[in-house]
Amino acid sequence: MKLTLSNRLLACCGYVAAGDRVADVGCDHGYLGIYLLLEGIASFVIASDINEKPLESALHNAYKSGVQGRMSFYQSSGLRSIPRDFDSLVCAGMGADTMISILDEAPWVKDARYRLILQCQSRTPVLRQYLYSRGFAIRRETLAQDGKFIYPVMEAVYDPGSALTPGECYISPALLRSGSSLLPAFLSRVIASVESTVHGLSRGGGEKYEEFRSILAELKEMEAQVHANGC
Repeated sequence: MKLTLSNRLLACCGYVAAGDRVADVGCDHGYLGIYLLLEGIASFVIASDINEKPLESALHNAYKSGVQGRMSFYQSSGLRSIPRDFDSLVCAGMGADTMISILDEAPWVKDARYRLILQCQSRTPVLRQYLYSRGFAIRRETLAQDGKFIYPVMEAVYDPGSALTPGECYISPALLRSGSSLLPAFLSRVIASVESTVHGLSRGGGEKYEEFRSILAELKEMEAQVHANGC
């Protein structure tokens, strides 16, 4: 079975270390885990989904691909019902609120043995702020484009003690270091979104307005730095 993954899922796979045991939470049809096994990247994949039908599809695809012996399947809400013997956790295609709920219900992942590979669909600044507030640090972050959308993909580890500025919740230091060719376009989109928020708050003024003005100024400094570095 030949698999073609989206760019955002390929970016997630790029953060999986050779020989990892991978937990793919919200596995849908199982393509990411199957790809990792077919390519000889992961040693074993724990595939879970909250819904029965996608999990049945993942099991069927695993058999078609001949990797069923190196996968286990769990119907689970987040991490509640899966084994804990994995190295990297992949959550892809979810919004920040869903990911935060999953992590809040599994405080045991606050352990340096685990690496979190997260591809967030919405409210990514909220997710970044949450991770640092819980002692995680974003070690690597990149961008992937599918169609007109650009998605951040990050690897976080439990490493308490660091924090992000408000602007870094929108563009993390790891993303600035990434050298991604998509960074200028992505940064431009983020700035346009924050500018729109500032404009909407401008009539009322107040604390929220000043907060977003400060974030906008910080993002524009980042943009100048990116252009100066020739990205």
